[in-house]
Amino acid sequence: MPTKSSEARSGDVRARAEASFRKEERAKDGAKAMMEYQANGKAMREKTERLKALRLAKEAADKAVKPARKAAPAK
Repeated sequence: MPTKSSEARSGDVRARAEASFRKEERAKDGAKAMMEYQANGKAMREKTERLKALRLAKEAADKAVKPARKAAPAK
C-alpha cells in the first residue's frame, strides 16, 4: 500500500514530466512559428522584388512611348 510520501513523490514526478512535455511542445511550436515567419518574409521580399521589376519595366516603356508621341505632328 503506497504511503502519502510516495504518492506525493509520484505526483511530483508526474508534474515535472508534464511540465517538461509542455516546455518541449512550446519549443516545437516556437520553431514552427519562426519557420513560417521566415517563409512569409521571404515570400514577401520575392513578391516585392517582382513587382518592383514590373514597375520599372512599365516606367521604362512609358518613357520610350512618350518621346514618340511628342514627335507625332499636330493637326
